[in-house]
Formats: sequence, structure tokens, C-alpha cells
Amino acid sequence: MVEERGPSAGELIGLLADPGGFHCWDEPVAHPGADDGYTASLAKAAARTSLDEAVTTGRALVDGVPVALIASEFGFLGGSIGVATAERITRAVERATAERLPVLALPVSGGTRMQEGSAAFLCMVRVTAAVQAHQAAGLPYLTYLRNPTMGGVFASWGTLGHVVAAEPGARLGFLGPRVYEELRGVRLPPGVQRSETLAARGLVDAVLPPEELRGHLLRVLSVLGAAPVPQPQPPSGPPAGDTADAWESVRRTRRTDRPGARELLDAAADEYVLLGAPGGEGGALVRALAVFGGSPAVVVGQQRGGDRPFTAADLRAVRRTARTAQQLGLPLVTVVDTAGAELSVQAELDGIAVEIAHCLSTLTALRTPVLAVLLGQGSGGGALALLPADRVIAAEHAWLAPLPPEGASAIVHRDGEHAADLARTQGIGAYDLAAVGLVDEVVAEFPDAADEPVPFGARVGRAVALALGSLLALPVEQRLAARAARNRRLGDRRADARPEG
Repeated sequence: MVEERGPSAGELIGLLADPGGFHCWDEPVAHPGADDGYTASLAKAAARTSLDEAVTTGRALVDGVPVALIASEFGFLGGSIGVATAERITRAVERATAERLPVLALPVSGGTRMQEGSAAFLCMVRVTAAVQAHQAAGLPYLTYLRNPTMGGVFASWGTLGHVVAAEPGARLGFLGPRVYEELRGVRLPPGVQRSETLAARGLVDAVLPPEELRGHLLRVLSVLGAAPVPQPQPPSGPPAGDTADAWESVRRTRRTDRPGARELLDAAADEYVLLGAPGGEGGALVRALAVFGGSPAVVVGQQRGGDRPFTAADLRAVRRTARTAQQLGLPLVTVVDTAGAELSVQAELDGIAVEIAHCLSTLTALRTPVLAVLLGQGSGGGALALLPADRVIAAEHAWLAPLPPEGASAIVHRDGEHAADLARTQGIGAYDLAAVGLVDEVVAEFPDAADEPVPFGARVGRAVALALGSLLALPVEQRLAARAARNRRLGDRRADARPEG
């Protein structure tokens, strides 16, 4: 079966750029050492595509916004990457870095060029180094994977985007199906290398047709380009003496109509761009670029109500999101609301405990501000993995415990009948957590977030905006020192742990 091809490089640039708004950066290329057969193939490809290589680059205006474009052309030797192709890509990324331009890479490729062997293959390191330097400069690097994007291109600059979008039905993968069958003796199962499959697993952030790419790009750049608005100082903490019955809080957070991370974005964010399908296969994770009170941020949260638990793959996605925040120089906002991490043989084999440890390490060391929102249930290591932060905001009935109260009762009393008593004595409620240094602000529920989801979400949004404004106003080293001191004191009663002076 012949797969349908999307637009050519030129057609895609025409869909994206304003009329007359594309300025090509390409310089003439040479292929020294090419034999007669390869030279003839290059000439035929050039005649067929009116291009001198498998990629074209340049500066485009997209609704007046300057963007560097790197567009592959499948009609030129299957979009394969040779040394000259890689050099053109590298120079374009380096120029975009020097001119402080966001990059939109538009790969379509069968991989590296076999006629040039290892030299071409190794150039993926060259391109990746340029992309890493671009990201280290705090500049957006976005990718749109077209059909097909394979091999070294998929395994390097094609998938390094802060946001990775893909064409519907695109074949995306490391090893081509013909090579797989030749090497393994069996056919690759259908659907494994499709964009929709990868999106369901959190490896692709959006699947959209070429006609929608321009709008998607503008929404992403609008969020990333939002200017932080000065905010007054946030409240110093929850009023002394406030309390909520812990077992009642547990019951309230288990209401199926209680708002989750996605509903919080709807009510709290000025604007946002969702990354990936909400929660992928079953609803365990939400990732987004969002603006709160004028401050852009990267959001990752656990979405209640999904039909699968919080997995090792989810935790890896949390770490990927944290790295994106650091590369973009944006705060990370985590939303905690989980009945717990996956408990299964497969979870053990997937290294879920190791992934929890890596999440704790990543968030603790992140140089950008980290703000955690304890929204509802906070059960076990799955919740703890998202809680290391400079500041924590909690809903009034949110809670955090090593196990659900029923599980704790089974350990202590060998039955689940004492769950309510243990919930009240373990100090799991929001105000209890404030007393031991975890929670900095409690957002009231009147009387329950499920009964007033939009006003409640708006209150949380204001608290997030205030906290982000305060954190962004601090010099980096001062904020990191305060984070270290905070972490050192966690678990101690504030009256005993408060430093002297």
C-alpha cells in the first residue's frame, strides 16, 4: 500500500508564512567524493524538487512573528540527511540562536543517507549539539513530524522539541518496517509507529493536520512570549488555628465530580496550550503551557478519574516536562491529585520506585521556580514525586499520606475499620501539612470544590499567579538557597524548626 504524502517543503512553508514573509537562508552545497551513481541521483532529485538538498531553511513571518523554519523535502532522496544537509540544518539553528528566533523544525525523512555512510550518521550529533545550545539559550525549539520521520532524524533533532507535534497517521520510528522484517524475520505490528500511538503514550504532544499547524504555532508562541506581570506578595500562610476534619477531607476529595487538573486550567489560566491528549490512555497525566496572571509557566499534573494508575511512564513524562521548563527558563507548576502510583508486577519491572526517586531529584535540583498545587488526593510516592517545590498551595480539603487511610489501617490494625481515626491522627490534612512546613497557603472551599468548581479554580489561579510573581522576583541563587533551607526543615513543626534571627 502506498502511503499518502503531505505537503512538500515549499507547500508547507506557504501554509505557515505570511505572503512574501519567507526569506531563504540556504547557501550552495557541495558533495565532495560522490561517485557517479550518487552524483546522478542528486541531480535527478534536484531536477524533481527544484531544491539542491533535502532541506530548506530560512526566516519566516507567521502573523508578523519572526520564526526560523527548517523544512525537509521527502522528494529529495526520501528526505535523507547527508553531511551537507546536516550542515545546512546546523547553520540554520545556530543563526536562529544568534538572532534570538524560535525554531520550527519540519522533518520528513527516511533517516540518514546510506550513500554517505557513517559520516552522515555521525552528523546527527552535530545537529543535536546545535539544538541543545539553542535550548540552553532559553529559546523555543518546536518540531512537527511529518510522514515518515524515521531513523537518526527521529532519534535526534526530530524529537527534541519543547513541543513535538505530528501529522495525522504519520509513520514515526527508529527502524523502518522493511529493515525490521529483514533483520527480525517478522513484520512490525501495525500501528506501532503511528503518530496517534505515540501521542497516546505521551511521546508526541499534539497530532494535527498541516492546515492547523499555523494556529498551533501561534498559540504556543503566544503563551511562551507572555510577559510576567508584577504581583503583590502572596499571603504568608494559612491562618493559625484553622482546621478541617481529615477523614471528611478524604471523602470529599474522592467525589467523582471534584474538579481536577484539566478543570483547574480551564478556570485558573489566562490561556493555555494542552500538550498531548488529556492523560493519554486513561487520563493519568495533564501537561500544558499556561499563563497565570500574565506569567507563563509549564504545567504538569495528575488528572483524576482516569482508568489507569500513575505509571513509571507518567513519571518519566514529568521529568521531561521539568527539563522543558528549565530549558525555556519558565516556572514549573505541578498539580498533585492521585490515588497512588501503579502497584503491580509490571510497575516493579518498569522501575516505578526508581522513577519516583528521579522525579524527587529532578524537581529538587531544578533551577527555575517550582510551584506545587496539592489539589485533592495525595496518596503515596506518586504524590510525593510532584511535591518538591519552592512553594506549595493546597486546597482546603487536600491531603497527603504515605498510603490511603484504609491501607494505613491495614498495617496498624490489620483491618480497614480504623481508617477514619488514622486519617485524623496522622496529620494528613492541608492545615496539618502547613504545620510541618510543606504547605504555604491554603485555598478555601465553600464548602466543597465540587460544588463551586469555577470560583474555586479562579481562587487557586489567583494564588498561583501571586506565588509565581513572588518567586520570579527573587534572584536565582537566593531562591535556591531558600529552597534548600525549606527542604532541610520539612517535617519539623514550624515553631521548633524556624531558624533563629
